[in-house]
Amino acid sequence: MHPTKAYAAASATAPLASTLIPRREPTERDVQIEILFCGICHSDLHTVRNEWSHVMQTVYPCVPGHEIVGRVTKVGSAITKHKRGDIVGVGCLVGSDQSCPCCRENLEQLCPNGVFTYNSPDKHGTAPVTYGGYSDSIVVDEHFVLRIPPNLDLAGSAPLLCAGITAYSPLKRAGVGPGQKVGVVGLGGLGHMGVKLANAFGARVVVFTTSPGKRDDALRLGAHEVVISSDGAEMQKHAGSFDFILDCVSAEHDLNVYLNLLKHDGNLTLVGAPEKPLSISAFSLLFGRRSLSGSLIGGIAETQEMLDFCGAHNITSDVEVIPIQKLNEAYERLLKADVKYRFCIDMASLKAE
Repeated sequence: MHPTKAYAAASATAPLASTLIPRREPTERDVQIEILFCGICHSDLHTVRNEWSHVMQTVYPCVPGHEIVGRVTKVGSAITKHKRGDIVGVGCLVGSDQSCPCCRENLEQLCPNGVFTYNSPDKHGTAPVTYGGYSDSIVVDEHFVLRIPPNLDLAGSAPLLCAGITAYSPLKRAGVGPGQKVGVVGLGGLGHMGVKLANAFGARVVVFTTSPGKRDDALRLGAHEVVISSDGAEMQKHAGSFDFILDCVSAEHDLNVYLNLLKHDGNLTLVGAPEKPLSISAFSLLFGRRSLSGSLIGGIAETQEMLDFCGAHNITSDVEVIPIQKLNEAYERLLKADVKYRFCIDMASLKAE
């Protein structure tokens, strides 16, 4: 094992601060990566503050970060897909059993023994839990290391490893394409990726937002139309007209309003994670034979497919790059939705610690 610089939270109320964490030496199937950029996901904030304790307890110290782009510095003797100097990515997963039905279907994100990039039991015993990307380096099983297309901006590529695949997977599964009308609810870190990707798939994209000030930005990102969701008359104009709606909102809101905008057999997929249960009227589903579903990131093969798609269409996340010393300030701004549309840490700043 070797000590690695990182930023960690010591408790749910403590600010993130500089520390040293252990990293294991690579096994024959591991890739060692120097982290260049790491995106900040809202899940990082929830986990650091133990706000999802009803689902998973946070183990401290907690080192978040699952939107990682870096450079390979060492590979194990059995590695065939990556070599020293390659630019690669690591998303929300660093392990799974690779033998269960989900893994055999390339759905590692649904594996009952999946290992998240941080705050999961560390099967290697290097630490009590896995430590994420707010650090100098990371060692990851080759299977969970992804190729970053060479034409993409590295900082803008980092959020693709979570926000990108979270939006891409349900759009692809729904068969979104030309001639379809797709809604995106909420224009934040997830929503802005949903707009870019749905547009690239060839759909007509409509953004729903509570903020009139986001209209111009939504159009810039690729929306064809913007609807202010608090305007009942404007919403009614779209009743029964959508093939698919991607709901990216993590706050409490009325799903029935959006279900009623779907055509028959239309689908509304949740990718936001509201803290409280949402109320659903059975009639919103029964009339029109509509469906409501959820989606969790994507498997490794699909994540690579998404990265290659983004490379072909020159799609990256809109990011504000910050030094790691501004991490706690960024968390406070994230709570106020004061970012367009994702923070990304320049990990070179950690070397100054």
